[in-house]
Amino acid sequence: QVQLVESGGGLVQAGGSLRLSCAASGHPISTFIMGWFRQASGKGRDFVAAISRNGVTPKFADFVKGRFTISRDNAKNTVYLQMNKLNYTDTASYYCAAANGFYLVDYYISPNDYDYWGQGTQVTVSS
Repeated sequence: QVQLVESGGGLVQAGGSLRLSCAASGHPISTFIMGWFRQASGKGRDFVAAISRNGVTPKFADFVKGRFTISRDNAKNTVYLQMNKLNYTDTASYYCAAANGFYLVDYYISPNDYDYWGQGTQVTVSS
């Protein structure tokens, strides 16, 4: 069992940046594909980004390419999502997730692919 706790959300102006963190406990994250999802009010949970176990290979949703980066520090059991050039459409609750399995990170883009979830952190972008 792994517990995930997100932090770093908040209110930011359009064009600004935020860095989200996901701290894990209970199990080393080095054995998991790690991902970020987001859910706007009244909408479904959308894939944002994922990263391979060794941190070498990322996967991004098309709407964040060039703006967001994902990284991980397995020694610190933490995953990060750096978000730049934020706009109002990025307003959502952001969730960290961990996936078991042994496929390429490209396959981990559905919430159903993930086994553990954090409680989420709210990101609000003002226009």
